[in-house]
Amino acid sequence: MSIDKVNLAQAFARFDDAWSPKVAGDVNEFQVKLVKLRGEFVWHHHEREDELFLVVKGRLRMQFRDRTVVVEPGELIVVPHGVEHCPATDGECHVLLLEPKSTLNTGNVANERTVEKLERLD
Repeated sequence: MSIDKVNLAQAFARFDDAWSPKVAGDVNEFQVKLVKLRGEFVWHHHEREDELFLVVKGRLRMQFRDRTVVVEPGELIVVPHGVEHCPATDGECHVLLLEPKSTLNTGNVANERTVEKLERLD
């Protein structure tokens, strides 16, 4: 087993595609994922998985059906399972996700943004 640190700026510089999470590491049955967000995603929810979104760069608007929460760099939001949400940005936003390995990025929705096999950065 190799133990090494992850430099977030360098890791985010390794890819450009938006809405396609990359695995930066594993924590028990969870994965640490890095993703670049641009524009608006799709409305979806996750039946069993909670999601943690930590904004590293940019501004995330986490839209819920009854309100929108703005998440700035250095802030995080946890979206509980079963809660419909739609991440959105005005520009590019870099986000660290912590979620179970079973989490599909589009949750209960399958479309062109669904990523079934995640690329690893390590």
